[in-house]
Amino acid sequence: MFKWGILVMLLFLGLWSWGKLLIKEPTTDSLMQSGKKMVYSILSRLNRKKAVRLSHAPVQPPVSFYGLKGVLNDGANFSFASLKGKYVLLVNTASGCGYTPQYAELQELHQRYGKQVEVIGFPSGDFKNQEKATDAEIIQFCKKNYGVSFRLMQKSHVLPGAQQHSVYEWLTDPAKNGWNKKAPSWNFGKYLIDKEGRLLQYYDPAVSPLDEAILKTIKG
Repeated sequence: MFKWGILVMLLFLGLWSWGKLLIKEPTTDSLMQSGKKMVYSILSRLNRKKAVRLSHAPVQPPVSFYGLKGVLNDGANFSFASLKGKYVLLVNTASGCGYTPQYAELQELHQRYGKQVEVIGFPSGDFKNQEKATDAEIIQFCKKNYGVSFRLMQKSHVLPGAQQHSVYEWLTDPAKNGWNKKAPSWNFGKYLIDKEGRLLQYYDPAVSPLDEAILKTIKG
């Protein structure tokens, strides 16, 4: 009953917000973003308590995190060796997901704690093909709707398989990272790496990038 009460309240607030927008003759984009925010709020509240949170004492990985490489959204090569001395939050993202508004929270994390943590997004269509856009369309969408300025990699596969990105191979293979085999459960799963390249934590999508546990680790 409590969950249904929350759901009804959120739907009412969402419809009220839409009504305010309609009075101002909003664009289609503004209506879509308002709808996404409403869905995100509902998803987060309903799934937060059952969201998986994994944590492990720092262990030296058998394969160095700093030996990994990737290709940025603009086609430039990127070496993870440049991340030494900073925390790193790795997130598989998508533009058409209920959790897409987390882009705004990732950007806030980047702006507030950019000196301590590097946020890197990995766009992927692995979950219900919720990232259908090209790399050029993805960066345009992220900048226009969420002001994203943190690094985005080229669109890739994050789930185990022949085409899995090498970074996600490392994140989901205990023989490489030292302990974790948990793959993302959906879009916006989060992996936190410490300043010495050791995997510390995994968080399910319903856990906000601004969650107190993440901030506490980053702030030391």
